[in-house]
Amino acid sequence: MTVSHFAVTWDYRCPFARNAHEHLLTALDAGAGWDVTFVPFSLSQVHVAEGGTPVWDDPARDRDLLAMEAAIAVRERWPESFAGLHAALFAARHDHSRDLRYQTVVREVLAQTGLDPDAVMAEVGDGWPKESFRKEHELSVQSHGVWGVPTFIVDDRAAFVRIMTRPRGDAEVARRTIDRILLALGDWPEINELKHTTLNH
Repeated sequence: MTVSHFAVTWDYRCPFARNAHEHLLTALDAGAGWDVTFVPFSLSQVHVAEGGTPVWDDPARDRDLLAMEAAIAVRERWPESFAGLHAALFAARHDHSRDLRYQTVVREVLAQTGLDPDAVMAEVGDGWPKESFRKEHELSVQSHGVWGVPTFIVDDRAAFVRIMTRPRGDAEVARRTIDRILLALGDWPEINELKHTTLNH
């Protein structure tokens, strides 16, 4: 089964999402012929206790959503700049230990990737990125039972995938890694979980 269109969830807090999305972005930049939908997913919302206030409705949690909202704004308004910002926000969080809950940090990353921080933050201030975030998160939960990142979604199938390595600029490694995931999703749905008992990386 050949898969060309699929979706993948992300939250900048997760190092495994960083790994998966680096593979995706590296392969896409080298010409991989996939049509990828990048789906925002809130790990903060996942950890809200039953009956608690959703993060989207809790002003005290606004900072938790900021970087994701900025990325959604860029994905929709400046799509040609999304890949660069996406990679840069993951790098800021996991390579440089920056706190993406602070607007000053997010603004710096926006500027470093050639975007206008004021324009992006104006979109965030309008509120629609938060609404898009909420709708996409909730739809992934309702339609595919998504509970974490990164989750790969192909048609009616979805699987959480923990990739232990980074592509380190190798497009062939990146493409092969993602193709293996898509092959497993498409051809071997009966494999529910495969987890190595030791780490060799």
